Formats: sequence, C-alpha cells, structure tokens
Amino acid sequence: MIDAALTRQVEALMREAAERAILPRYQRLAAEQIVAKAADDVVTVADGEAEAILTEGLARLLPEAAVVGEEAYHADPSLQDRLGDALCWIVDPLDGTNNFAVGKPPFGVIVSLAEKGETVGGWILDVLSGRFCHAGRGQGAFVDGERIRARPSGQEPPIAAISLVFADPARREALRSEIAPHYTCVDIPRCAAEQWPRLALGINDVSIFERTLAWDHAAGVLLLNEAGGKAARPDGRPYRVDEHLLPGLLGASSPALWDDLAERMSRLD
Repeated sequence: MIDAALTRQVEALMREAAERAILPRYQRLAAEQIVAKAADDVVTVADGEAEAILTEGLARLLPEAAVVGEEAYHADPSLQDRLGDALCWIVDPLDGTNNFAVGKPPFGVIVSLAEKGETVGGWILDVLSGRFCHAGRGQGAFVDGERIRARPSGQEPPIAAISLVFADPARREALRSEIAPHYTCVDIPRCAAEQWPRLALGINDVSIFERTLAWDHAAGVLLLNEAGGKAARPDGRPYRVDEHLLPGLLGASSPALWDDLAERMSRLD
C-alpha cells in the first residue's frame, strides 16, 4: 500500500502546500487573517489554503479514498463518519497553528492514510527545517529517507512532555502531583508534528495527551510504533482514527518506559 512512489507524491504535495500557502505568510499575517476557532485555539488563512491544496492533490492520488481535513471537519463534524471508510486520507494542513499565528516555531503539515480505521501510512513535514518523517504499517519509520529506531534519551529521571491544555482541572492536578514528580518535565511544543518525532529521536522519553484527534496523532502514533517505541491508549488498546474523540493517549520511546507510565496512570483512575 505505502510504496516509495506514493510517499514521494505525498511529500511533494506537502511541500507544495508549505511553499504556496504557509511560508509566504510566516510572520506576515494580518490580524484579520487569524480567527479564534475555539477556546485557546485559532485558525489562519494559511490553514484553509494549505488544506485546499492537500485535499485536491490527495484526491487525485487515490480517488477511491475519502479525505477528511481538520478545517473541513470543523465546518462539518459529520465528516468524522468517513474516518472508518475503506480508505481515508486525514489532513492537518498546519499543525501548531497557535505557534504559527504568533510567528514562532514549531509548526508542520501532517497527512495520514487509514484503512477501516487503522492507520497504514503517516507523513510529517517540519515546514521550517524541511525535516520529513514517514512510516508505513509493517514497513518501518524514516526521517529524511533514513530508517530510524526509537531510543530513550538516557536521562534519569526520564524526560516527559505532559499536555495539560485539554485536561479538566481535577485531571490536570492529578497529572501534576502524581505523574510529573517521577519525570523531568519539559514544555510541550504545542505541535504534534514536533512532539511525536521527539519521542522517536531520543529527545523526549514519554508524552501524555488528553485530546487525541486523528489529524494530530494518527501519523505520529504510527511513526513511533514503527520505530520500535510504543504509542497506545492508556489501557493498552491500539489507537484507531475512528475513535479519535476518546480521551487519553500515551507515547514512549521504548515499550518499557510506556509500561511504567501506563502503570502510574492506572493509579489515577
């Protein structure tokens, strides 16, 4: 399914969207080009234009596949019903929009391909550096064409990036008091296109996510698992894109670190 030719075509589309819609507006957005989408969340003109480029191009690559983009879903939530289709492209046209809107990195473009709710391909582009990550189910994980193996940071205690943004107050306090003391905590990048590669590249050891939307996480989960780390629901179930409204997702640079984190998380419930 995910052959080299398809990856080249997806990468070319992602770079086209970055070059045409995103980079020309970096640190040049006018106030009216930034719109509040939800509490603590914005969308920009670049998101919409990048999504249009990607949606049109991906539909040409696999006409039989549905395409669900983040902004299209925001306009029509019924599109989530397509995530379990026989084939479905999932598009985050500008991940890390809050960073982009204030003129700072990181931000990226994320595309994934799902088959009956299971991610089979994932592609992540860091727009500023050009770093390109991709993975195919059962085919391994790659960064700029080189196969990678996930590795822990080697730090003690392990390095954790814990996302508290979408946790309710009680959950947030429990994570701070019961989980954080066992790790060296670092700020989250507020960009899944950066946070998942950090787990695969020995920068961070574990991450906790409350919100698990498909366009944010499908590609990163596949990348980390294919690299030999582990990403799964806190109870160990695999992440599926057609269950993306469920809360809770854990990622770790090794299965052992994941098991340790999951055991600690189980005590919160």
